[in-house]
Amino acid sequence: MSAHRTRIMYIEDKSGGLDGPARIGRVLYSKSGRSLTYDGRTFKSLSGRGFKANFFDEETGDHFWISGPRQDGQDRLYAGSKPVIVDDDVAEAYWNAIRGLKAPAGKKP
Repeated sequence: MSAHRTRIMYIEDKSGGLDGPARIGRVLYSKSGRSLTYDGRTFKSLSGRGFKANFFDEETGDHFWISGPRQDGQDRLYAGSKPVIVDDDVAEAYWNAIRGLKAPAGKKP
């Protein structure tokens, strides 16, 4: 029995425009690797057919940009003014292993 692969990813909702709400969280890849799940939502690849997005929500059709988080923290496809929220369950790994930093004060890893 093979376990599904998980990974910490950057997830930005593009359904409302170029500067959408964004999070850093752990996604679960499907067995085939063609879809992933985050926060109870299933996302499928746009296979290069998206405009400024690479995945869509299977249920709503909303478009998302989902990618591996960058070490420099510049994850947004376009610079934005909205904060990127880091999920509590991945905060320690994100700040330490990916960013190479200590978690910001007031954040509980």
